[in-house]
Amino acid sequence: MSEQEHLKTYGALVATTVFWGLSFVATKVALESIPTFTLIFARFMLAFLFFAAIMIRHGVPSFTPKDHLKLFLMAIFEPGFYFLCETQGLLYTSAAKVSLIIATIPITVMILSAIILKEKTNRLGIIGIFLSLVGIAILVIGGSDFNRGLEGSLKGDLIVFGAVLSATCYIVSARNLGRRYSSRAITSMQCFYGALFFAPALFLDIPTLSWAAISPRSLVALLYLVVFATVAAFFFYNYALTKIPASRASIFINGIPVVTALGAWIILGERLTLLQLAGGTLVLAAVFITNLMSRNRAALSTDSAVNGHARQSNLKMK
Repeated sequence: MSEQEHLKTYGALVATTVFWGLSFVATKVALESIPTFTLIFARFMLAFLFFAAIMIRHGVPSFTPKDHLKLFLMAIFEPGFYFLCETQGLLYTSAAKVSLIIATIPITVMILSAIILKEKTNRLGIIGIFLSLVGIAILVIGGSDFNRGLEGSLKGDLIVFGAVLSATCYIVSARNLGRRYSSRAITSMQCFYGALFFAPALFLDIPTLSWAAISPRSLVALLYLVVFATVAAFFFYNYALTKIPASRASIFINGIPVVTALGAWIILGERLTLLQLAGGTLVLAAVFITNLMSRNRAALSTDSAVNGHARQSNLKMK
């Protein structure tokens, strides 16, 4: 890879991290005057219209009826329940806490993969799981607004855990489709089915929706979510994945909570307590350890495959 491509690749990853990190802040701002279902429907329908324009120019992907059903079921998990829980959770808890809870998705994926796909977890992975659970506990109870009742911040935290579980179910179930279709094709249909999923719920918002009450600040936040957090971030991340391995690209995603915390501090005036910062640090350490375990496993698999190929070649030569 040339120096110019190197700079473009890592520049794209940095931009993706910033766009996705600020999406939690933008969602919080958009919710100030846009109802939950209206916001999510608008975000994914507008994103789908963008992808539709690309498909008209470059061709519509030919999914089989069975794959359309799989895509619809996947869209129920994400963007369906994932964005419903994430957006609803942001009504009750801070953007910084939400991003840190969402950062545990790689760990929950590892747990579910071990249960469903029978993937083995080594000692490093178990340490990562333990650290994440401790970190989340500190993060949730360490705030000055913590209440043991199912209300306020705790209610929001629990709702966001629903987003984590939804994303986990989506990731575990998405592996087969990713082998046969491009990520652009899959994402475009996910946006379509996601908008379709939220269309009925949109009618719940319409009777109480006051278009005049929607602030310019919320509209700018919605525009950001569509253009930057959905369309641009996807293209940048997809470009990076064509240049470097996914395991290396995923390291940058760990920086999302940092961007969210800074953005929430500057734009929303949110702050984490020292105890919550300690919990957040544990969460990020757990995610790093989990990614390290995945990279080591991938490296071992590659070495094993190379050695196996070499042994077969030697046998043929003999």
